[in-house]
Amino acid sequence: MIALSTLKAFISHLDHADAADPLIAWYRQVRSADWASPADVKRAARAASILKDGRVVFNIAGNKYRVVTWINYPYRVVYIRFIGTHRQYDKIDAQTI
Repeated sequence: MIALSTLKAFISHLDHADAADPLIAWYRQVRSADWASPADVKRAARAASILKDGRVVFNIAGNKYRVVTWINYPYRVVYIRFIGTHRQYDKIDAQTI
């Protein structure tokens, strides 16, 4: 489970229109995934960065955008904690956002 509305809100900004196709493709991948562990995520998305405590950072559109998630592995739920450009990502702490 993942909130499509969060992605749509991000895409709706004109500055992020080029993120639409890559984000929808990522959404479909996540929606169909059955990740029970960080190793499962890494097998499915090799460019993903696995952080502590269920946090995972996904590179979108050739690393132009980043999506920070918190994954509740027992319940197979992915929560989006941040979505933004690489520059915006550099200004946050992905582990605590």
